[in-house]
Amino acid sequence: MSERGERPQVKTIGLLGGMSWASSSEYYRLINEGVRARRKGFHSARCLLYSVDFAEVEAMQRDGRWEAAAEALLEGGRRLECGGADFVVLCTNTMHKLAERLEAGLAIPLLHIADPTAAAIKAQELRRVGLLGTRFTMEEAFYRGRLTHRYGLDVVVPEAEGRELVHNIIYQELVQGDIRPKSRAAVAGLIQALAAEHQLEGMILGCTELGLLIGPSDSPVPLFDTTRLHAQAAVDLALAGLEATETTAAA
Repeated sequence: MSERGERPQVKTIGLLGGMSWASSSEYYRLINEGVRARRKGFHSARCLLYSVDFAEVEAMQRDGRWEAAAEALLEGGRRLECGGADFVVLCTNTMHKLAERLEAGLAIPLLHIADPTAAAIKAQELRRVGLLGTRFTMEEAFYRGRLTHRYGLDVVVPEAEGRELVHNIIYQELVQGDIRPKSRAAVAGLIQALAAEHQLEGMILGCTELGLLIGPSDSPVPLFDTTRLHAQAAVDLALAGLEATETTAAA
């Protein structure tokens, strides 16, 4: 209960998606399944979705026009904010490169994708993990740095050839919803080689499409699917305080 005796309300989740639509649809499914599992019956999530045109965003990424990309995301975030969202879920790992710009430009919180990922890794008492994602996510500091400096994780990425393989599969296939057995075998082989060479304890699927391609049977070490973990964290935040009140009321 709140200080004024009011019943806590389910928070409205603001999904900033379209990067790509294939993974954004997974967010919608996972979040609604999560709410139904927790609240039972006919319950589903209170959420808003603003979906960008990924062709425009991909061109900005490719050309290094990150300021323009930030403005595009801020426009989407402000629309979610104006629509009544209580917090924003940015449905992509790569665009968390602009997380600080979003946090500074919005009045509602951003649920950062790296935080629930790190929490899940630390809950299993692991430290040395691999990271697969787009070239931006694997090579730049915005993601690996947060995992390393905030959470003390030792994060390993593939060599240049492996990074290029994963990046191309993401952009040429997965963002279109194109799931190829040949690509699954190639990425599974890369995971196995990385795990053996670097004695990894886990592997982060650090692109929201990779969970569409790779599953637990493809890896010799535990997988941390950022899409699933981010969606679970969104459900946790949306229902925070509510379930305890419902349990008390039912007693």
